[in-house]
Amino acid sequence: MSVTWTDVCAVSDLQPERAVPALVQGRQVAIVRLHDDTVHAVGQRDPYCDANVMSRGLVGSLTVEEREVPVIFSPMYKQAFDVRSGRAVAEPSVGLGSWAVQVIAGRVQVGPCVTEPAGVAPAEQAEVAAASSERARQTVEGGAV
Repeated sequence: MSVTWTDVCAVSDLQPERAVPALVQGRQVAIVRLHDDTVHAVGQRDPYCDANVMSRGLVGSLTVEEREVPVIFSPMYKQAFDVRSGRAVAEPSVGLGSWAVQVIAGRVQVGPCVTEPAGVAPAEQAEVAAASSERARQTVEGGAV
């Protein structure tokens, strides 16, 4: 079986530490170029809020078990996901999914899904949303807006 690669953009079109959305074989992904010029693709769908928003998230790093992990933060509830695997740092059973990426002749190409997205149960989604809403309410009532 041959692998299908989708040409997305020139690597020079990607700003380091900024994600961009792309449609790859009918699936939405977020493409991330790191400062070391490696390029990664993770799912665009945030499993905690069920919205395609990950390309709007902040890209950075966290120290996990004394190792620096490149992450993308959800713009909704601020969960951190490892950009290499798509897994949530705090809850590895949840993930965005990840796609194979190659750079050939300065062009970013995205291939097959390597790790399928792993969602959050609907009850957990409601719990996360309720906690987020409560934090927002407390912030507004506390005058911190």
